Amino acid sequence: MVILRGLDCLIGTVVAAAKWLALPLIVLLFLQWPLRELVRAFSREANDLGQVVFALFVAVSVTAATRAGTHLAVDLVARRYSPRTRRRLARLGAALGLLPWALFVLVAGRTAVVSSVLGLESFQDSGNPGYFMIKIALWVMAAVILGQALLDLFRAVRADQ
Repeated sequence: MVILRGLDCLIGTVVAAAKWLALPLIVLLFLQWPLRELVRAFSREANDLGQVVFALFVAVSVTAATRAGTHLAVDLVARRYSPRTRRRLARLGAALGLLPWALFVLVAGRTAVVSSVLGLESFQDSGNPGYFMIKIALWVMAAVILGQALLDLFRAVRADQ
């Protein structure tokens, strides 16, 4: 129970912090054109940093949508089911879909992510540092989905009792 509360708080904090990545992302996307056309410098840096921010933003946004109840919901059909049936379907989806997928991504991506981080991989086109952050975002996405799936799975079990 304490572990679930702590995990819920951690994921909630990550989701709340990630929403603020939208502002620098918008600024970086907006600045690319003026930097390229008017300043004639730093547009690649803005693009590369924008890619990193976008990767982190999207990595957490899937879980944010799930927490808000706006992701993977077929409202037209699910509306007819009882709350108990919806909880069971959510628990099955977490156990049979999200958990195995998140674990697979963590395990299968291990070599690529670890080698990228250890080598501090740079962007191929520009040579700018930071590409390894995009690969870290893959693990961030899998980790928060795994954590949220565990929360959904064990909360659903408690709610049925």
